[in-house]
Order: sequence, then C-alpha cells, then structure tokens
Amino acid sequence: MLDYRIDTFLEVCRFMNFTKAARALNITQPAVSQHVKYLEEMYHTTFFQFQGKKMALTREGRLFLNSAKTFRHDELYLRKKLEEARKEQASLICGATLTIGDFVFPEVMRNFLLRHPETDMAMEIGNTSELLKKLDDGEIDFAVVEGYFEKDAYEYRVWSKEKFILAASPVYQFRHPPGKIRDLFGERLIVREQGSGTREVLEKNLQTQNLSISNFSRRHEISSIHVIKSLAEAGCGITFLYQAAVQKELEKGSLKEIPLEDFQVFHDFNFVWRKDSIFSEEYEEIFHEFQKLGGQMHEEEKNGIDSARAGISQ
Repeated sequence: MLDYRIDTFLEVCRFMNFTKAARALNITQPAVSQHVKYLEEMYHTTFFQFQGKKMALTREGRLFLNSAKTFRHDELYLRKKLEEARKEQASLICGATLTIGDFVFPEVMRNFLLRHPETDMAMEIGNTSELLKKLDDGEIDFAVVEGYFEKDAYEYRVWSKEKFILAASPVYQFRHPPGKIRDLFGERLIVREQGSGTREVLEKNLQTQNLSISNFSRRHEISSIHVIKSLAEAGCGITFLYQAAVQKELEKGSLKEIPLEDFQVFHDFNFVWRKDSIFSEEYEEIFHEFQKLGGQMHEEEKNGIDSARAGISQ
C-alpha cells in the first residue's frame, strides 16, 4: 500500500505550495509539513529548497518525485490487476496521440481484440503532455506518443520511425515552384493546433532554420486531421503531416507529397511507460505483441494488394 505521506508529497509538488496542498488534501498545513519532514528523515535528505519566497525541488527531490509517480502508478495498476483476477476479467487502458490513435492503432487494436476477445480495452486520445499526465496519475497503463517528452522519467521503446511530409492537392496552384521551405511562405498553410505533436515537430524543424510558422503569410489552424486533409484535398491550402496520416489519400491520388530540398524529416513514435515500474516486463511484452500485430496488419494489407494485382494481371 502506498504511504499516504507520498500522496502529500505529490500534492506539494503539484502546487509547489504547502498551503494549497493542505487545502487540496483537506488537512492542515502543519500536517503537510510533518508528512514531508517524515519522508525527508526516512531518506536522509531534503526535497525542497527556497529561493526567496519561491519553492523548488532539490536534485534529490526531483529524483524522489519521479520515483513517487512510479510508485503511485504501480499501486493503481496493481489494484486494477487484483480486481481483474477476482472478477476473472482482463483489461487494458492505453493512450495515443491523435495521429497514432486515428491512423496507426485502429488495426492494431482490431488484431489484439481478435486474439484476446476476453480483454476489455480502452484507448484515450490526447496530446503528449496530456497523456503523460494521465500516465503519471495512473489513469492509463501506457501510451504511444509522437511528441517530445522527458526521457529520464519514462521507459520507452521506439514504435516506428515515421516520415513527415508536405502534402497538397495535385491541382493546387503554387505561387512559386516549391523547392525549399522559403518558397512556401506565400501559400495558405493548414496546420494543427498548438500543443499537438504534429505541430511541435513542424515548429522544431522550422526552428533549425531560424524560421517559424509565422513566416507563412496565411495560416488556418485546425484541430482535426480529417478536416485538414479534406481542406487540402479541396485545394484550400498545403499541410505538413505524417505520411501515415495521408497514406490512403496519397495512394488514391487526392493528395500528393511535395518534396523539399531542405525538409527531409523522420520522427519517432514512442511506446512509453513509467520508469523503473515493477511491471516493466509486462509492458515490454505488450509492446512486442503490439509490434507483431502492427506487422500482421501490414502483411495482410500487402497480401491484399498482391492478390488484387494478381487478379488484374489474369
């Protein structure tokens, strides 16, 4: 059972304020101070320091915070597993960013449920920071994310390396022949909302050339990938997305990739869980099974295409 004083420590870290933590926990401020002092004495260290009136974690405090988040996640996961054993009913709760959830995971989940029909499965969609918060709070078991994250705090395995491309309608009329990023500044850019992994990858790669989204004269910000693709297909603008998100449109010819000399980007999708979890071996097994199911999906698609081609040739 997780020591209740660790919950107090986590609340203090959330607010960086003893009074606010006490209010959230519905206990007195002296009680909060006692709980933190008890943990510091137990581990022979100091978790917090003050710079004037500003409160901050010490190096040891940051280390303990990472471990405490894992303790809490593992206890909640253990409770869930014990409940499942009692009911003889398995469940899996995962998180995925929008591109992965909409365009990579559906077939993986299909194959998983066909193989494990007795397992209840749920998938939470969110941006990377939202999913990591849910992971820290024990609301999901693991996540597959496209955004950047603090790798010291999590165990992760590379799910795939995905190509990030510029896409436009085949009939889109460019103001200038598109050869480099700077040739696009007069175009209408359709882009994901701030905080999304897709937007973050674009912004970071523009920054390497001392550029930003603001260099584009006209910008349309849309939170739905399906709407972005629809607008791009209609010739309303150009967009940067993962190839996996537009693969079907590329194959049917409603969108085409526009190659650029100075923008050749690949980015990792990562399978993530809490670092040093006692269930790491189980998450590793799930990762490998999901990888196989993803490979099974691609093999089925390839066989379907090959069969169709064979039928045409006959």
